[in-house]
Amino acid sequence: MNLPEQSAPENIFQALYSKSVLKQVVYSKTLEVFNVFRETALGISDEFAEFEVSLPRQIPFEFTDRGPFEFEIHFGGDILIFMMHTNVFEFSRYHEVMKTPYVMDDKERSYCGLINIYNFLADSFKYNRLNDLGYMIGRIFVNKEQNYFIEGKREIGFLYTNFGSVTLDEQRVRQILLSAVMYTLNFDLLTPPFDEVKEVRVSDMLATIDALRIRTGKRLGFKFQADKE
Repeated sequence: MNLPEQSAPENIFQALYSKSVLKQVVYSKTLEVFNVFRETALGISDEFAEFEVSLPRQIPFEFTDRGPFEFEIHFGGDILIFMMHTNVFEFSRYHEVMKTPYVMDDKERSYCGLINIYNFLADSFKYNRLNDLGYMIGRIFVNKEQNYFIEGKREIGFLYTNFGSVTLDEQRVRQILLSAVMYTLNFDLLTPPFDEVKEVRVSDMLATIDALRIRTGKRLGFKFQADKE
């Protein structure tokens, strides 16, 4: 029985090599971009420290490096966590990105690394409130050519149609970081509906205030989708 031509060992080996090299290139580009995010975030933190000198009160704006694939910015009562995924992703054939001329000309351009941006309340970590909620406010896709697009809320969002027309450089990274901070500052903590918090277990009340399990989140009890673009 003869195998189909595409199943011949040499074709399989070539496909394995080509796909692996592509993913390595995408991974390297994404890591390079992530390190630019890291250095830029640190620089913004230093800028705020200089700005804060003349202010009557000290407000935190701190950068914390949490390893090669994660860092956080703590400002005011919020924390932004930037996390790079170590895998490379492909989009569904039905995704809008796949319909762009940029990707249709070269399908390999649709393979992307991923950087996620999460927003948490600083007190959630400070008081070890494990039931508190965080929100993904944006995710950044980077391909082999260091072109990118962003899925996100409001000013963080980026149109698919621009994919292929811009690359991530220091200026755009800074703009994304500042936009994420500004969006977070405007994304206020809302009180949950009364009926959702009117009952409290005895075990919760007997615990210390630092360990209260009354879950807190900026939109607890409200649909996040209501925060329209």
